[in-house]
Amino acid sequence: MDVRVVEEIEQMRHDLRLHLRPQEQWTKQLRRSLTARAIVGSNTIEGYAASVEDVEALMAGEPPLDTGDATRREVEGYRRAMTYIQALSDAGTSFRYDLGLLNGLHFMMQEHHPRKRPGRLRQGPVHVTSPDDPAVAAYTGPDHAVVPDLMDELIEWLNEGDLDAPVQVRASMAHLNLVKIHPWSDGNGRMSRALSTLVFAREALLPPEFSSIEEWLGRGQNTYAYYQVLEEVGGPEWSPGRPTHAWIRFCLRAHHVQAQQARRRVDLLSRAWSALSEAAVADGLDERVVFALLPAFWQSRVRRTVYQQDADLSGQQAVRDIRELCRLAWLIPEGQARGRYYVAGPAMRPVTESVRQSAKPYVDPYRSH
Repeated sequence: MDVRVVEEIEQMRHDLRLHLRPQEQWTKQLRRSLTARAIVGSNTIEGYAASVEDVEALMAGEPPLDTGDATRREVEGYRRAMTYIQALSDAGTSFRYDLGLLNGLHFMMQEHHPRKRPGRLRQGPVHVTSPDDPAVAAYTGPDHAVVPDLMDELIEWLNEGDLDAPVQVRASMAHLNLVKIHPWSDGNGRMSRALSTLVFAREALLPPEFSSIEEWLGRGQNTYAYYQVLEEVGGPEWSPGRPTHAWIRFCLRAHHVQAQQARRRVDLLSRAWSALSEAAVADGLDERVVFALLPAFWQSRVRRTVYQQDADLSGQQAVRDIRELCRLAWLIPEGQARGRYYVAGPAMRPVTESVRQSAKPYVDPYRSH
């Protein structure tokens, strides 16, 4: 059954590759949204909750509207690491995993916690508290004296081990092994999830934003199941001989549902771009305004400065376009001054009704046959 699930995931990823043509303008915004959702998901697991809109704003160099400073620093650190991970997708055949790379990614995430020695292996014990009771250690990492050797072994495997295995399995095992070694004083969960995404990025067959399961893991009941399976498979302390099938199956289910969701979003936004372009031109607007209308279509906040970047406009052009979209009721302004943003107006409703479908629940691949 696991083989069938892998084959179905690969078929969905193949379909996505065919639809994500470089000339499709809307993919830029979709990729940013997916990256933001992955960042939100991974940080939410650790208790740092931010909105997708605020993370997208940070990615565009804009201040968040609702996110506090502490969470903003966590999100920005993770964004830096994810940006580099995505860039490594075209690093070529000379790319090698090494401890310097992993420590560097960790430093990007944890630089704002200097007392936790970001970018350097821990020098003492580490415990993972139980989600049910913070006073209880659900897992104790291996002694810090053996961590360098364990990391060497993991890095050797990343470079040379099981290269013929499906990428979903390799990414899942990289995730599991790193989180169980727990090599740093903090940030191990996020680094393990980021490493999983890096394994996909190195495959370079599909943008890594479409393969990360961090958004899925960050949803309430999935987060709890994630902790449960890590505890079941990993045990209370470092024990690499334990069976891992439950973990691999958990991750395959996550990848399958995430691929279903990505395929649905690609189809929906492709049709939305076409419908919004036709409607905008019929209203005497330039087709570029769809860069402002598409986020509003999927019920996200529209920031004038982000629209300006997406459409490659001057500040004055962007202001004029937004003003005209408001006059024609495509957008409605909310907030004041620097906190101003825009949401979908009444003119959006006919397009929304013509494009949106009644979404069926996602299929659980282990229950659908």
